[in-house]
Amino acid sequence: MAYLHPPCPSPTSHPTSRPAFKPSITVTTSSHHLPSTQKPTANSNNWVSEFRSKSLNLVLSGALTLGVSLSGAGIAEAKVGVNKPELLPKEFSPVIDVAGFLSDGQEKRLAEEIADIEKYTGYKLRVLAQNYPDTPGLAIKDFWQVDDRTIVFVADPTFGNILNFNVGASVDLDVPRSFWSRLAGKYGNMFYWKEKGEDGAIESAVMAISSCLKEPVDANNCSEVK
Repeated sequence: MAYLHPPCPSPTSHPTSRPAFKPSITVTTSSHHLPSTQKPTANSNNWVSEFRSKSLNLVLSGALTLGVSLSGAGIAEAKVGVNKPELLPKEFSPVIDVAGFLSDGQEKRLAEEIADIEKYTGYKLRVLAQNYPDTPGLAIKDFWQVDDRTIVFVADPTFGNILNFNVGASVDLDVPRSFWSRLAGKYGNMFYWKEKGEDGAIESAVMAISSCLKEPVDANNCSEVK
């Protein structure tokens, strides 16, 4: 799972254009996007798998740091990892808001949109709204059963830009990495979320991700942040 940190001092059937589910490496941190036709070697898989696991653990711990930067911002200063399962809801939800950014109605709308994304594409979008260190952290990994078809969207204004992403290996093959940095640049920058609110930034990002994932996979998919 690639940890995408934005710029800052910071089953239903699946469309035939997308590949069928095949278990693969849980997370990815290679510095370049792998085209759909390119397959990693066994040796590279071993190295990437180890590096991916470390990056995933750090971001899910609430640190939101030490992931490979796809936005040109470099690596942020590490924070102490957090694991607070007591902050998780008692029942499953694809949206966890421990920061209080979203209203009940907004959470419901986002959950419905996320369900539609999964039904249409097979990909799982999960949203965590937090203010580090008030976060369930690593506990969400098991709670959400994070795998290579999961996008973990962490909305946290700690580093200025509120949009942070971990992208599963299968998603990474279909969605160009530039999409995530452009998405963060458009809806995650401080000027936007200060004006529209954290909730506005989160909703806009989810709708843009939904639009991207539902596009046919070709050379021009996700070329625009809608």
